[in-house]
Amino acid sequence: MGTREFLKSMASVIRLSKKSDREQFMLYLKLVLMGVAVVGTLGFLIKFVSVALPSIFG
Repeated sequence: MGTREFLKSMASVIRLSKKSDREQFMLYLKLVLMGVAVVGTLGFLIKFVSVALPSIFG
């Protein structure tokens, strides 16, 4: 894909895109925040278990 085709592709995507309304934006925001919370919780639990296990069995 050359530069010209890439720019044409980008222009068509921008023409087709539209601004979301407030309700749709809030839905996306809630989904993203829930995803961040789930990943953060999993990371915390993994770190907690990795610190707690050596102290229990060590």
